[in-house]
Amino acid sequence: MTACRPTLAIGALAMLLLAGPAQAQHHGGHRPAPTAPATPYSGFQARDIKALSESEIADLQAGRGMGLALAAELNGYAGPMHALEHADALGLDAGQRARIAQLMETMRADAIAAGGRLIVAERALDRLFADGSASPEAVRAAVAAVTTAQGDVRAAHLVTHIAAREVLTPAQRDRYAVLRGYRAPG
Repeated sequence: MTACRPTLAIGALAMLLLAGPAQAQHHGGHRPAPTAPATPYSGFQARDIKALSESEIADLQAGRGMGLALAAELNGYAGPMHALEHADALGLDAGQRARIAQLMETMRADAIAAGGRLIVAERALDRLFADGSASPEAVRAAVAAVTTAQGDVRAAHLVTHIAAREVLTPAQRDRYAVLRGYRAPG
């Protein structure tokens, strides 16, 4: 049985090798040019900033979280927006509500400022390539600016989760995890 396998494999390989030229001869040696296949980036070339969608730009300009604080959120550090959404179920008192609302506004302002810097940095990086002026040194400097701004946006959200955690009691933090679906009740 094992002796037949190499023979079958060689036969299959020979058929494949012979089929290619035969197929080319059948079409006169020419194949029709395929249309350009759609890629995951098709359409991105029309973006103002190639690396950012319009919705990402809007999220950055509004200071939205965009999942940037998942490391905190999913490890027991409540987000201020969601804590306020569940304020009644969490039993937040007036002082807690005010403090968390203040944290959220500070976070939003910091995230909007950092998001603006990120948009400017991404636009500058994009411009290097659009203008044909990209050099290794210029790209490294532009990427450093993008990276710093990205880090600032994310840090604005994560640091706020730390501060919000301190406002909630342990029982409220446990209830938050249940309300958000991260932990089963009880």
